[in-house]
Amino acid sequence: MLRNTTLLLATIAMFTLTSGVALAVSGKCTVTGIKDSVVTLDCGKTAAKMKVGDEVKVKTAKKNAIEGC
Repeated sequence: MLRNTTLLLATIAMFTLTSGVALAVSGKCTVTGIKDSVVTLDCGKTAAKMKVGDEVKVKTAKKNAIEGC
């Protein structure tokens, strides 16, 4: 009985502690302006899902090398 109670409490604790984790919003944005240390992004319709103060991870597009003879 003690094992079952401990397992139940551990499961409940695991779900309650992880419920505060926020899911990130993803979308493709284009840089529309850069002034000093401020970058302006145009994200289209996905901008409505973002809030002021959200952290944004920026990943640049990879450019393929052009091979020639």
